Amino acid sequence: MWTAANQICSKRLVPFLPDFLPALEGSGYLTISKESRSQLLSMSAATVDRLLKPERKRRGGGRSTTKSGTLLKKQIPVRTFAEWNDVVAGFLEADLVAHCGETVEGSFLNTLVLTDIATAWTEFMPVLYKNEANVLEALRFVREQLPFPLKGLDTDNGNEFINNALLAFCQKEQITFTRSRPYKKNDQAHVEEKNGSIVRRMIGYDRYEGARAYTALAALYEKLRLYVNFFQPSMKLVSKERVGAKVKKKYDKAQTPYRRVLASDTVDEHLKEALRTQMMQLDPVALFTEIERLQDIFWKHAWKRGSALEPICNTTAALAAITNLNNSPEVRLNEVQSLLTPAERKYRKTGKPRKKPAPRTWKTRKDAFESVAHEIEELLLTDPARGATSILKELQTRYPGQFEDRLQRTLQRRVAAWRSKFTETKNASLELIHDERAPQLVSIT
Repeated sequence: MWTAANQICSKRLVPFLPDFLPALEGSGYLTISKESRSQLLSMSAATVDRLLKPERKRRGGGRSTTKSGTLLKKQIPVRTFAEWNDVVAGFLEADLVAHCGETVEGSFLNTLVLTDIATAWTEFMPVLYKNEANVLEALRFVREQLPFPLKGLDTDNGNEFINNALLAFCQKEQITFTRSRPYKKNDQAHVEEKNGSIVRRMIGYDRYEGARAYTALAALYEKLRLYVNFFQPSMKLVSKERVGAKVKKKYDKAQTPYRRVLASDTVDEHLKEALRTQMMQLDPVALFTEIERLQDIFWKHAWKRGSALEPICNTTAALAAITNLNNSPEVRLNEVQSLLTPAERKYRKTGKPRKKPAPRTWKTRKDAFESVAHEIEELLLTDPARGATSILKELQTRYPGQFEDRLQRTLQRRVAAWRSKFTETKNASLELIHDERAPQLVSIT
């Protein structure tokens, strides 16, 4: 169940088990006894961590592309992170995630991410070119997919959001339009967290361009949004209190966005009933397996360093092959077995585009034995079996107050390195002598 739930942490998994277990049983992926079911549902988060520890043992950020839009800032009020208290469903934070790879030159795909503050419901939509028209079109499409009316929109200060088109749209549709403070990412903490935990984890940091990649990414997001909102629980911060130098944070019980929408008093009952019907038709294991197949198709469009043409991938044929998969019991069994094999799990773990650090060739502390290094070597040459403790005591006798007892471990490492070097030199000399004598021995024989 942990593997099928995308390996979420125990504090998110345990409250989700009563909902997830019937979903897996109803789809035929899991059959357990009453005793095992009782034990499974009564486990604590610590027990889950202990049981999953062996499995976990076997088991990158990108560049900023935000350009400030300054013309309309005075017309769009600022909303900070502290002003989201008692908010109802329908107030969303929006942000763009750039799939630019290591350079922001040229055109590349972006992902429009919208997260509801009250319910954590998250929507994803690819954007082919980053401009106000494409962003507004993506926002219109996402608005139709939301399980509740869009009441408020909070964005950063990029010119793809701060423009006349989006401002006029929000005014016409009576949507509260606010923005964060410049250079204050914490004002959009909710959507920024989704950027990393979902988009970057499932998509990666590679560069993607063109219509083929756009089509493949749209197909992937169509399934990913269902899996995240119906089968990925999350915790919300309830309160935090500073005690001295520490901050104590309290979180609520982990719930899926689907459950939070059902618990909201501001969402109409007919919308909730539509969600319940949709939930009954979803198969979490098959959905996650399909997401992995769509990932494989999408990743083939990644641009590599030095490439001149878009990678060749028949996106239409690949998507049709997934749609026409034979849903036989054998195929379903293979899907479950593949999920339970950690070595076959596939995520986009491309690293952040950063410079490789130069190898470290310097010391961070001054060598305490630098002034007496020759004396230490003489003592070891005189008696190679002599220990570091005996040498340290002799140095303390010769130089009172200069070498403390805490330097014993440092001296032990120095002595071990000297002996290793001496052994290598001795072995090399013996090999040289053996090579010089070998012809003489052969001729005598």
